[in-house]
Amino acid sequence: MKRFILCLSLFCFAISISTAQKANVRPTLDKISGEAVKAPKSPLASSYMQKGDAYVRVVYSQPHLRGRDMLGGKNPYGKMWRLGANQATEIFLTKDIKIGGEELEAGAYSMFAIPNADSWTLVFSNQLGQWGAYNYDESQDALRLEVKVQKAPKTFEAMSIWFGDEGEAINFAWGEAWVNVPIAL
Repeated sequence: MKRFILCLSLFCFAISISTAQKANVRPTLDKISGEAVKAPKSPLASSYMQKGDAYVRVVYSQPHLRGRDMLGGKNPYGKMWRLGANQATEIFLTKDIKIGGEELEAGAYSMFAIPNADSWTLVFSNQLGQWGAYNYDESQDALRLEVKVQKAPKTFEAMSIWFGDEGEAINFAWGEAWVNVPIAL
């Protein structure tokens, strides 16, 4: 009898594992309509660094090239850009930092860029919760800095933001454009 109960328990456990694995491969269903939900074209992404008791996180939506000319094309040079897709990119700082040699106080900011072929103007705005750069207000700027553009070591299909391994820089790359901005605490 004990063997029978043990075998039955193992059988039920195996069935539950199998069912759970099958559930993970089905598309996600919308709770209201019950229809399959497609993955977003520009998925949400984030990057962070922690150095001592300082913590910095960037949250952005990650557009993809998909064969298009983006910087200098669909996103024209010299125009304000949300530095990603969908909502404006946001950065959160627990400590004051120096970015590109300029002081940025602890807090939360929207990030924008004005891209050009050889330089970008990075903008840190006090105006949070922006969709795109449509309602950008220059009077809300906390910091603006001019940074050089380099040729990326590879083509970045997805717009990417990441911190250096030692937290010494923040990087922005898309297509063949790469911006590396020094950070110091």
